Amino acid sequence: MLPTIADVLALETVRRGNPRVVAGADRLDSRVRWVHVGEIADIAHLLRGGELVLTTGVALPEDPEKLAAYIGELSAVGAAGLVVELGRRFVRELPRAVVKAAEDHGFPLIVLARETPFVQITESVHARIIDIQLEELRASEQLHEVFTELSVEGASPAEVLAQVARLSGRPVLLENLAHQVLACESAGRDAGVLLAGWETRSRAVAPQDRTAYDPAAGWLVTVVGARGQDWGRLILLCDAAPGPREMVLAERAATTLALGRLLERHQESLERQAHGTIITGILTHAYADPDEAAARARAVGVPLTGRKLVSVVLRLVEPFDQAIDGQAQLGELAEATAAVCRDAKLPALVGALDQDRVGVLLPLPPRTLVEPALTALAERLRALWKPGSTFVLAAGSAVESIRDVRRSFLEAEQVADVAVRQPDGRAYYRLPDLRLRGLLHLLRDDARIQTFAERELGPLLAHDAQRGGDLTRILRIYLDAGRNKAVAAQKAHLSRPAFYDRLRRLERILDTDLDDVESCLSLHVALMALESFRRENR
Repeated sequence: MLPTIADVLALETVRRGNPRVVAGADRLDSRVRWVHVGEIADIAHLLRGGELVLTTGVALPEDPEKLAAYIGELSAVGAAGLVVELGRRFVRELPRAVVKAAEDHGFPLIVLARETPFVQITESVHARIIDIQLEELRASEQLHEVFTELSVEGASPAEVLAQVARLSGRPVLLENLAHQVLACESAGRDAGVLLAGWETRSRAVAPQDRTAYDPAAGWLVTVVGARGQDWGRLILLCDAAPGPREMVLAERAATTLALGRLLERHQESLERQAHGTIITGILTHAYADPDEAAARARAVGVPLTGRKLVSVVLRLVEPFDQAIDGQAQLGELAEATAAVCRDAKLPALVGALDQDRVGVLLPLPPRTLVEPALTALAERLRALWKPGSTFVLAAGSAVESIRDVRRSFLEAEQVADVAVRQPDGRAYYRLPDLRLRGLLHLLRDDARIQTFAERELGPLLAHDAQRGGDLTRILRIYLDAGRNKAVAAQKAHLSRPAFYDRLRRLERILDTDLDDVESCLSLHVALMALESFRRENR
């Protein structure tokens, strides 16, 4: 932090001049960026702001109005303050016009009663400023080294937050866009106290900038995300306004978290990596033309054109083999799946989609029935797979074009994520196993779903949080009752007039018509999504 005017006045070289503050005593906390010696009256245009100006006043004008204008110009360009040495131009005190102008502008004005070599003042202050800048540079280099190492090592969010807490000595939390805490490092404080009423408190802190300090909450908040896709916030709890080091620390940590999410990769065989790259390219539309994807697949021995394309997702069911790393087991499952496809003479693209899923793009001859092929694949794989470790196999709809493969994979991923929670032993799972609540549960970590829920319900949730109300519960009862007001009033244990009054308040807060079917549907989906966020958080 740059020194303040008060810090400068405390220096021995300045104290020898017997300094006295004659105006702007309440502004002595202003930061001094540099000390500038200047005797000319039109010096303001040479300054950039933050300078403490030293002068004997020998070249200042006689006219009181011009003296007042001199002070006004210094204040206008953001000078930190003015120090005038008495004895040459002004013998015992400054003209009243100078003091009044400084008071009017709230501009710090100091006089030195004794002759003081200005060079000693500038040397002392500039040495301190340079030392501070060097210290900040060293600190910035240390942060760069720490977070570069974390990025290279693929550190988890918990490890990143642990470093932030160690370097700052302050609690730090990572939350998603639904204000649910993903990771917390308490820095020795009571985690229960830190997290108490978190959602309500977090909703009240909404700075406009990507990195900003909220003085009311004492939070330094940094948005976490990359490539235009924000997915969370990093929050550093501060006892006072943070300095530049804390700002840099929070931003570097947020960048490391964003990079970790982008660059998370797994150790696989070269073949699995190649297959996974092609599948990922199809899913992310990385190929400008579907023919390019077909050519790449054909190059690894998997023809995609003229076939029925079936997307398959496999997930391991806990408990895993605790002696083997989870990612290693996923790699083994991918290799076993590829081996089964080869043995069955079903060329397929097989690769890890992420840390939880193996993806398979199965091209079947046009006359091959999908269901028997999936059953055979599942049975062969279960016979080959290690005893005591199970998996679920989920399939998307069969499609005819590479353009439709992404939709098919999304179906398979949703089915797999639901089935892995309650597997019932069937050979494979399809889309009809999903319902709306299951779908929302699968997408609970998706920033778009969280943003949707916040957009629909944010004003209502904020209203209830601020006033301790229960209008969110009333809305849920009304929608669960199929918008039947009489039934809903009975379930809410309220008279009809009282219930209708609450509905009118809901309409005002949400700025919507609760008799409109589409509006109610949107609100109902948002409530279901909110329940999935909170259930997961518990």
